[in-house]
Amino acid sequence: MSRAVNVQRQTDRRAEILAAAQRCFVRSGFHQTSMQEICAEAGMSPGNLYRYFPSKESLIAGIAERDRAEVAQEFASVDMSRGLFAVLEGLAQHHFTERLDEQVKLCTEIMSEARRHPEIARISAAFDSDVKKWLVDLFKAGAERGDIPADIDFESVAVMLMIIADGVWWRRALDPEFKPAAQVPIFMDIARHMLRSPPAAVKENAS
Repeated sequence: MSRAVNVQRQTDRRAEILAAAQRCFVRSGFHQTSMQEICAEAGMSPGNLYRYFPSKESLIAGIAERDRAEVAQEFASVDMSRGLFAVLEGLAQHHFTERLDEQVKLCTEIMSEARRHPEIARISAAFDSDVKKWLVDLFKAGAERGDIPADIDFESVAVMLMIIADGVWWRRALDPEFKPAAQVPIFMDIARHMLRSPPAAVKENAS
């Protein structure tokens, strides 16, 4: 077997294990899920699974890195020719309404566990830091295009939009009647409001 084929098989197996762990964490919660349950879900022996992931924390890290790569690719492939606000609306539409319920519930499970587990808190904080940077870079690109002013605290805006997105995901996880698509226009109104220069009087008072 060629080395390339072997590497691909390992990559595919890792992806299968992460998918199995995700299903278990969503179904039972992080603490209640055992490695044996994940092994059964993945259809493999404990010894084989431990070769890929030695702990539940390493599984969470693997899931976070998988999702980080997906979101990084999403930001890298945005079409700024449509304008900043069209890009933001597309991102909101995707993350608010198109993400699978399983992904949303896993995210809230990880956020809850981050309060109690330092390593998961570190993983979660690193992911948040990356998303904030990608949003700030997006805003800067929008400013260069002339879509928004350049004299905005982009980091503060990014943090607030992330807080709103977290709230939408929590509501999706908790309320089966929640309609996230209805929140996209409101989210965009808030984004447009924050991504504009404050009146001169506000600037003077701030200084």
